[in-house]
Amino acid sequence: MRNRFGIGWTLHGNGKTITPGTAVAPDERLAWPQTIGVGVQHVMAMFGATVLVPTLTGFPVTTTLLFTGLGTLLFLLITAGRVPSYLGSSFAFIAPVTGAMATHGMGGALGGIVMAGVALFIVGLIVQKAGTNWIHALMPPVVMGTIVALIGLNLATTTTDKITTVPLTTFATVLAIVLTTVLFRGMLGRLSILLGIIVGYLVAWAQGQVDFSKIADAPWIGLPDFSAPTFHLDTLILFLPVVFVLIAENVGHVKTVALMTNRELDDVNGRALMADGAATVIAGFGGGSGTTTYAENIGVMASSRVYSTAAYWIAGFVAIALAFFPKFGVLINTIPAGVAGGAGIVLYGMIAIVGARLWVQNKVDFSNPINLMTAGSGLIIAIALYGDNALNLGNMSFGGIALGTAATLVIYHLMCSIARVRGTEPTQSEELDGATH
Repeated sequence: MRNRFGIGWTLHGNGKTITPGTAVAPDERLAWPQTIGVGVQHVMAMFGATVLVPTLTGFPVTTTLLFTGLGTLLFLLITAGRVPSYLGSSFAFIAPVTGAMATHGMGGALGGIVMAGVALFIVGLIVQKAGTNWIHALMPPVVMGTIVALIGLNLATTTTDKITTVPLTTFATVLAIVLTTVLFRGMLGRLSILLGIIVGYLVAWAQGQVDFSKIADAPWIGLPDFSAPTFHLDTLILFLPVVFVLIAENVGHVKTVALMTNRELDDVNGRALMADGAATVIAGFGGGSGTTTYAENIGVMASSRVYSTAAYWIAGFVAIALAFFPKFGVLINTIPAGVAGGAGIVLYGMIAIVGARLWVQNKVDFSNPINLMTAGSGLIIAIALYGDNALNLGNMSFGGIALGTAATLVIYHLMCSIARVRGTEPTQSEELDGATH
């Protein structure tokens, strides 16, 4: 059965009866009580990381939740219900948002989010027509892995003041996340970020670091806070590297879902990119964080074997509903800096290692000096240029992520082009000799 949006479910009486070992396909549904239960589970899975992004950047939490919910529903519509996914807050936006807010305020940061979303949507249009081969040519594994890794390493510098000023809270949060990841199985293990934040919050509260004064004044029900974007050329340069990461995340998400569901989804890559781009644009125009497909929810699907997109419709509506409880948003905003810093240590580290994992999975050969210099230069630039250390040229400011990304792309393609023209691509023996000097 399909509706006019092209979204279909296979109906089995009141819904498919799930038995042990049975998978529920994207176009099938469970009975509604089970569907609601799985949908709420998806909300819990995305919650810790999604809420942490506005907490770290100073964006309104309820506004971000509203636009992640709306973005998820839009994603389901544009992909015709073929790709189950929750669009949560992307950590790739944290560094450029922080940089843009320092120079142009929240409006400038939102303008950057909008421009990144437009760029991603355009990429989606191209992919829908031409496929993904050109993406792999522009960003081979050594380049993509470096771009992902340098974002995590650049963000690491934001945790420095938390480590030095509130070390107990910061490291208690880190320890709680690490321990809950291995102590618990199933859903609790997948909610380690959320559980770690709760433990860190309690540690901070015991030390008098939590301010509850604003909670009583906040109403129970009300509209989220909306803000409008402003547009600046230098913010465009700040946000362009994020687009590369979003491309990798979306294409990787579609590939993962295809493997999990044993379905061919190459023809929906473009739609997924366009959907995420459109959701990010809408969020930027209203005051929300930029979005991306969420690995946390992939984990829930892997453990439950329920891939039904109906559950994601429930998750989207639940997130939207939470957005209209201002008291809830104020409560989230009481999370102390040390707790956010501790969670950041784990999450930023994971981003960096995901980049390294791309190298390993694709067997990137670092005995080849082209790969070695490409990755090394991009990483060092990203680590060296952070915060106030950004490179300023006139009215333009270039942070480590922007310059590191540019250097990675230019160095790789420049070296490859010259090597091909001159016939000087190193042989295996030359690579090994060069690595010893």
